[in-house]
Amino acid sequence: MKSFFISFTVILMTACHAFAQQTATGIKKTDLPVVYLPDNLSVHFVSPEPIQYVDISSKIIIGDLPVKNILRIKYRTDSASTDGVVTIVGEKFIAQYHIVHSPPDGGAIQTDIDILPSDMRTLDIGIGLSQAELKAYATRLLYKRPEHLQKTKAYGLEARLNHVYTLDDYIFLDIGYENSTNLSYDLDELRFKIEDKKVTKATNVQSLEIKPDFTLFDIPSFKKHYRNIFVFKKFTFPGNKLLNIQLDEKQLSGRVITLSIPYKDILEADMIPIQ
Repeated sequence: MKSFFISFTVILMTACHAFAQQTATGIKKTDLPVVYLPDNLSVHFVSPEPIQYVDISSKIIIGDLPVKNILRIKYRTDSASTDGVVTIVGEKFIAQYHIVHSPPDGGAIQTDIDILPSDMRTLDIGIGLSQAELKAYATRLLYKRPEHLQKTKAYGLEARLNHVYTLDDYIFLDIGYENSTNLSYDLDELRFKIEDKKVTKATNVQSLEIKPDFTLFDIPSFKKHYRNIFVFKKFTFPGNKLLNIQLDEKQLSGRVITLSIPYKDILEADMIPIQ
């Protein structure tokens, strides 16, 4: 769980400054959406994207992030109940709620609150696409027919680069594997490394590992077919190097297969339609 006793980062300070500019005339607490909080229950705010920052105006109300897109708040057990304002900042929005004490006999309480577009104010802080947007675009790509730009075989496996797409400052790699054996494949790790195209014994091998900003599926194993979308912030590498995608199996004698992608395949990436 993440505590809210954390320092401001530059991006969050920028977010709050942007929000302040949008609301220069001020927002009254009584104009905010009301959320009732009883003494003996927690209330959960469910965000459509990972929560970056939370501010709770009252020390009587405490909160934490049990998962990255859920904020949980409750009253301190040793404190008198009061009201306050909760501010939630996502990747591209800020939302505020007026927390009001609800007595035990106050009727039905909504214990989970969806942060709706009507409660949000948009932030333009230059962070690119949100995780929710990356997921939406990556999911759409699964419906496109694979083209198999590159492929390689080893140990009864075939690795395929189905397609390369680009959008804004992102590169989407559509990767697939086919297993022709009767042994299921348990993934240990999938690594992306920029390495020299030709290696000799007298050459010091230079390898730079890059990690995806987003992966559509977390697939621990597959029997016959595997397909996934990996999203990276835009990267470049010279023509004498390759992007090697290495798949390792979870066994002492695990099968390893490496798919090599030349830079021309990255340069010839297709644009993802916005609509």
